[in-house]
Amino acid sequence: QVHLVESGGGLVQAGGSLRLSCTASGRTSGDYTMGWFRQAPGKERKFVAGLSRTRNSRYYAQSVKGRFTISEDNTKNTLYLQMDSLKPEDTAVYYCAQSFLVLSTSSPSDFRSWGQGTQVTVSS
Repeated sequence: QVHLVESGGGLVQAGGSLRLSCTASGRTSGDYTMGWFRQAPGKERKFVAGLSRTRNSRYYAQSVKGRFTISEDNTKNTLYLQMDSLKPEDTAVYYCAQSFLVLSTSSPSDFRSWGQGTQVTVSS
């Protein structure tokens, strides 16, 4: 079982940037797909960005495409989410997750390990 810990959330003005980090410990080996999700109050958890190691691909929700960038540093077992041009509607708790699959997927049910989340608040 892998243990995931997110950090980097906070309060930022619209148009600003934040970089989220997700550090993995435990069983970190393997090529399982990694992803970022977010959940606003009273709403369901939604896919934000994914990274498929086997296909060397990065993919994004339409709402964040061109503004967010997912990346990883394998030497640090850390996944990142660079968020630029932030909007108030990006306000949510952000979670990183590891899938039990190696292909590109955006369904929360395909992810088995989750971090505790980090709050991102964008003021207008």
